[in-house]
Amino acid sequence: ALPVLEASLALVRRYWWRDERYLLTAQASLGSCLTSLARHDEALVLKREVYAKWLAKLGVSHENTIINGLNLAASLIQSHRWDEVKPFLRDQLLPIARRSLGADDDTTLKLSQNLVVALRYDPECTRDDLREAVTIMQDVV
Repeated sequence: ALPVLEASLALVRRYWWRDERYLLTAQASLGSCLTSLARHDEALVLKREVYAKWLAKLGVSHENTIINGLNLAASLIQSHRWDEVKPFLRDQLLPIARRSLGADDDTTLKLSQNLVVALRYDPECTRDDLREAVTIMQDVV
């Protein structure tokens, strides 16, 4: 699938370069493929770029921005970047998703789940981190 997505991205850059939405969607697909191939560092670079561009284009509260933030957070978790992903989810994405999408929205719930995973699997997690993870899960249920 990787060569197909790379070719697709090249075509988008060549023929649809004026429509940034096509480019960002192709880049996001390529990033997901790289994640599936366990090429996390490469995926993280693409997902950071895609998130930053959606953020600049649509603003912080738009569903596409939040979804791409979720994708970025998942890559941060897979790369074990605990110190970066926890504040990104806790302080930025999750509060915005709750306000914009609602607490029961699927994307908001996935963000909560990712925060719980980040809190739990950080090798330096504290009791407070575990309590926060339990509280989040209780709130979700």
